[in-house]
Amino acid sequence: MNGYIKTLTKAYEDLHQDGLELKISTDWHLQPFFLEAVAERVKQALERFPAEQRAGVPVLLTAHSMPKRVIENEPDYINHLKETAGEIAKRAGLASDQWMFCYQSAGHTPEEWLKPDFADVMPELKAAGKQQVLIAPVQFLADHLEILYDIEVGAREQAEEHGIQFARIESLNTSPLFIKALAAVVKDTLAQ
Repeated sequence: MNGYIKTLTKAYEDLHQDGLELKISTDWHLQPFFLEAVAERVKQALERFPAEQRAGVPVLLTAHSMPKRVIENEPDYINHLKETAGEIAKRAGLASDQWMFCYQSAGHTPEEWLKPDFADVMPELKAAGKQQVLIAPVQFLADHLEILYDIEVGAREQAEEHGIQFARIESLNTSPLFIKALAAVVKDTLAQ
C-alpha cells in the first residue's frame, strides 16, 4: 500500500548514498505465473475431495481484513485483491457460484473492519447445506501467523463448529510457478 512505499522512499532519500538506486515493484496482482501458482494450489486441494463432491465445495478466496477507513483512502488496493481472486477462480475452473471473496484476520479495534469475514460465512454455508469448505488465501504468499493460526486453527474451528469439513490450500512458499512470478516481477521492475 502507499504508506509502505512512502516510508521506503523517504528512508532511501534520507540515506543520501551515491550510486544506490531504489526501484519498487508495484501492482503485480495479475502476474500470470502468480495467478497460475495459486490456481494450481486450488486445483490440488480440490483433488483431495471425492470426485463427485469437488464441484460443490465452496472456495473462499481470502485476504487480510483492514479498517474500512484505510480502504476508503486506497480503494484500488481492495479492487486489485478482488481482481486477483476472480482471475484465480477462472484459472482454477471454479463456477461463479462455487467461490467468493472474503476477509480474514481482522484486528481487535473498535473501528469498522472490512466484511464479510470467513467466520461470518461459515453459518451461511451450513444454512445452504454445504458440508465442506476450502480456504484459499490470495494475499498471503507463505506460511506465517495468518495462515498457520488464523486459518489452520481459527477457521478450522469455526468450520467444524458448524459441522463443515475444513481444508485449505497449501501456501505458495517455494512453488516453482511462484518463484517464476517473483523473478518476472523483478525483471519487469528493473526494466522500467
